[in-house]
Amino acid sequence: MKALRKILDKQEKHFRKGGRLAKLYPLYEATDSFLFTPGKVTGSGPHVRDIMDLKRVMVWVVIALIPTVIMALYNTGLQANLALGKAGIEAASGWRGSILDYLGLGISPDSITEAMVHGALYFFPVYIVTLAVGGAWEALFAVVRKGEISEGLLVTSLLFPLTLPPDIPLWQAALGISFGVVVGKEIFGGTGRNIFNPALMGRAFLFFAYPAQISGDSVWVAVDGITRATPLAEVADPVLTLSVTWMDAFIGLIPGSMGETSALACLIGAFMLILTGIASWRIMVSVVAGMFCLAGLLNIIGSTTNPMFYLSPLWHLVLGGFAFGTVYMTTDPVTAAMTEKGQYVYGLLIGILTVLIRTVNPAFPEGIMLSILFANMFSHLIDRFFLNANINRRSERSA
Repeated sequence: MKALRKILDKQEKHFRKGGRLAKLYPLYEATDSFLFTPGKVTGSGPHVRDIMDLKRVMVWVVIALIPTVIMALYNTGLQANLALGKAGIEAASGWRGSILDYLGLGISPDSITEAMVHGALYFFPVYIVTLAVGGAWEALFAVVRKGEISEGLLVTSLLFPLTLPPDIPLWQAALGISFGVVVGKEIFGGTGRNIFNPALMGRAFLFFAYPAQISGDSVWVAVDGITRATPLAEVADPVLTLSVTWMDAFIGLIPGSMGETSALACLIGAFMLILTGIASWRIMVSVVAGMFCLAGLLNIIGSTTNPMFYLSPLWHLVLGGFAFGTVYMTTDPVTAAMTEKGQYVYGLLIGILTVLIRTVNPAFPEGIMLSILFANMFSHLIDRFFLNANINRRSERSA
């Protein structure tokens, strides 16, 4: 690392003001900051000091996402292998099948290695495209604004592919992350100024712009010509019956978006984020509480035409992207509420809206994505309400 440090220090003069590569300084700074700690620190006191800077926060979020990535690889490959095995197809995976044959791997659902490798052939191309395209937009805006490239891209570029179906066209993944980064973040001024979660903005754009490739029964199993509804869609359809057990849904062995199926993996990630103090447990608890309250109430009310009224809170917890959104999306420190009381209100709003959208809107059985984006619009108003209330109370005491 010392040799690398010397190389970077030697090249720094070319990127500083007056150097021949001065316009590309954000790229140099991003590389230097990613490999080493930031060079600028405060030199006088008093200051509130903490070892947790922005880079470390983002790194810990990435670490907390590792369990969901592992399940994304395994479950995506598992669902594909199960579908191929049932259909009796040995080489229906195109170039992916060629790679599996070259590696001497088959499509056995009982092999963890074969499932992981097969799943990786779906996940990593989407991730690489997302990282490259999102990074290009970040670099472009940093160069134009003469600012720094934010480490937030590391999280956004990992969250976004985890919310997508396995067979999403790569050009749509590029278009989605472009919309999320540019419209969802950069036009507001960049990291720290965005109103909406960039990854969710990209996902929402793809859902409404290309619904055939982001919804329906044919996109959740990564095999052409084989369709299967997600368990949440099965519940919403009066004709279909639920084909999975609660434990399968909790572990994540069900069709769905690549990284959203495992509530267990999300629970592990939540433990990491809460333990490090990065994510707010108040928001997570409030989202779950809001969901349990409304789902329980609908269970009591019942319906003769809508089976979603009878979906228990425990099933809501493990189906769709509820667990993933609750842990990784609602707790975004930029777009979520910041005051303690505001976080409770913010979380309750998301939990209630999620169940409401899932139940009342039969065309869109999922709900966590839209409810988070809707709550993002009001998070600052929620904070302002409680801040003004505190100011008024202190004014009354001092009067």
